[in-house]
Amino acid sequence: MRCWWGFVALACLVLAGSCGRPGAAVARMVTRPVTWTQDGVRFDSVLVYDDAVSGHRPGLVMVPNWHGVNAIAIDKARMIAGHDYVILLTDLYGAAIRPTDDAQAKAAVKPLMADRALLRRRMARALAELRAQAASAPIDLSRLAAIGFCFGGTAVLDLARSGADVRAVISFHGDLATDDPSLARGIRASVLAMNGADDQWTMPDLPAFLREMSQTPTAWQFVAIGHAVHCFTEAEATASSGMCRYNEDAARRSYELMRGWLATHFAEARP
Repeated sequence: MRCWWGFVALACLVLAGSCGRPGAAVARMVTRPVTWTQDGVRFDSVLVYDDAVSGHRPGLVMVPNWHGVNAIAIDKARMIAGHDYVILLTDLYGAAIRPTDDAQAKAAVKPLMADRALLRRRMARALAELRAQAASAPIDLSRLAAIGFCFGGTAVLDLARSGADVRAVISFHGDLATDDPSLARGIRASVLAMNGADDQWTMPDLPAFLREMSQTPTAWQFVAIGHAVHCFTEAEATASSGMCRYNEDAARRSYELMRGWLATHFAEARP
């Protein structure tokens, strides 16, 4: 069953067959709205998790691409969450801004890319809201991370640069540039950035990113995914050519790398 996003997030049920096993758990994917106000702006985000799975699990702040919170992003959050994570799909624009095309998305993202301090403040609030959800959702507060796609990748890298107390930050085809390379010295998260080797938008910034990340005291890794351009995890980027298109193999490999990175760094003892 597909969940659609309007002005208010809609909760929906996902039923999984029990394969004939008496008493088997029936998966029920929760998608419920999470709303907050910051600097007079209302933000409408969505919490996603499977409530048929027992036990607490890691919590992830997830920032979608520049189109923001919409039906496609909710479906992607549900796919990633599965049985393994509780995800806060995060609105960084404000509830009144819901881009429906690239031109609107470009306009929505422009103020945040121009004011990276504002972007970091909004990311810090999103992380605080994820923590607050532990009161009613099965979040293990000792295992928190952030993941993001395209613009969302930029946003989670800035969360890491802010010194946020999360185990890991993972960027998929995100912008690598920063307004302040010295912030890397305060990074506490283990950072994984994955970009297409043929990404004409982000790869020119790679040398500066590598110099920046050499300052961080934590584990970090950059992966150039061969034969991939920008948007390689975005299944809706269906163009057969161009600078932004989906690559099924690159997406699969990047998700495998994400899960491995999270498992490794969630398992590490904290100082």
